[in-house]
Amino acid sequence: MNSSPIKITAISGSLRRQSSNTSLIHALFPLAPETMEISIFEGIGDLPHFNPDMDGDDPAPSVARLRDTIRQADGVIISTPEYAHGVPGVLKNALDWLVSSGEFVYKPVAVVSGSPMETGGEKAHESLQMTLRMMTADLVEGGSFTVPFLNQKLRGGEIKDEELNERLKGMLGKLEEAVQEAAANGMNGFR
Repeated sequence: MNSSPIKITAISGSLRRQSSNTSLIHALFPLAPETMEISIFEGIGDLPHFNPDMDGDDPAPSVARLRDTIRQADGVIISTPEYAHGVPGVLKNALDWLVSSGEFVYKPVAVVSGSPMETGGEKAHESLQMTLRMMTADLVEGGSFTVPFLNQKLRGGEIKDEELNERLKGMLGKLEEAVQEAAANGMNGFR
């Protein structure tokens, strides 16, 4: 890989202003390796409801922006809550807009599912990983996990739990390795 920074796009599966999953993404910035540049895509709430009839060569501007952002990223981090034992509809809608256009094909992806509950959002986590596998994303080994009681582990946008802090650092390291391996193997063709 060249000397330019590794570009990571982070997506929160929640639109809630005080979302702990969005706070978790913001808390990644100081943990990232110097070689990594993380940016947050905040436009999933602007996407129209997925409709195959609208999924053509001239998509809505918000869809085009999402596709371009993911295409240009070296890797993706998704942090999502669980709603009714599943992936929030707004996140699933965003992913639906990316199925046919292929931006996730071989893209290194790390997934964190955080919840205030003891389960840590495990149902959403499993569902999201299943969708991403179908989209041929490269789910980073050791780069995905659930976080139970997430709201107790964050204070003022900072991680107050050392174990979570270390897991997130490890996830970022695994994502960095996966991006470098994808580049070495010529698997970053969409960028």
